[in-house]
Amino acid sequence: MDNTARNGDLVRSAAVMAAAVLQFTFGALGGTGALGTSVGDVANSHPHPLLPPGGAFMIWNLIYLGALALAVWQLLPRQRTRAIHRRSGYWLAAAGALNALWIVVFGNELVPLSEVVIVLLLATLVMAWRALLTTGPAESRIDRTLLYGVISLYTGWVAVATVIGALTTAASLDSAPGDVALWTAWAVTAALIAAGLRFGQGVLGFAAATVWALAWAGTVADGALKVAVLVLAAAVVLAVAAGALRRQTRWLLG
Repeated sequence: MDNTARNGDLVRSAAVMAAAVLQFTFGALGGTGALGTSVGDVANSHPHPLLPPGGAFMIWNLIYLGALALAVWQLLPRQRTRAIHRRSGYWLAAAGALNALWIVVFGNELVPLSEVVIVLLLATLVMAWRALLTTGPAESRIDRTLLYGVISLYTGWVAVATVIGALTTAASLDSAPGDVALWTAWAVTAALIAAGLRFGQGVLGFAAATVWALAWAGTVADGALKVAVLVLAAAVVLAVAAGALRRQTRWLLG
């Protein structure tokens, strides 16, 4: 391999590492209000029936730590040259940068703009996950955990957060989400989850994140909406279980 390719791999890996540190740092600062108003305070100032309570956002700690572990791993000399990192690396770097940008924008109460940013974040995560799947199956448990696991968990959480963010944006524009908007939000959520579950490898992380988000959203939803949340969460669990059983059956039957 020539020096140009090696240097390119090093630059890409360093970009992923820098983005992981950036989003981890901004995530910590965003909760304190150091970059503007606290992210939680901004969200609570634009309430709507599906806004999750603060405990739901503990999942960010797991996502940020997972992203840091992945960044360190892909920076190792033997990892840098792998095709799977070459295809997904810059998408992950972009995701980290967009995450940090979202924290700043949302913390400064530019809520409509923050929704644009989170849609872009979701798009970059989808492309990173797609890059894994088009490269080939996981080669090891570390691949399954740090690549498919972390990226699919991140994607699942942001998929639901994008929909919740749309309702927060509506509330910030003094447009209280009505029943049609709420049901539309769940329809979009269901579509995003269905699309994610069809991706294939790594769906366990995606499903875990979406069930977590739905479980917390269900604590503030009332009546029929609460039932819809629980049904959707149950559907995710059943879909993953059915997929796992189908794969096991194929292995047993040959």
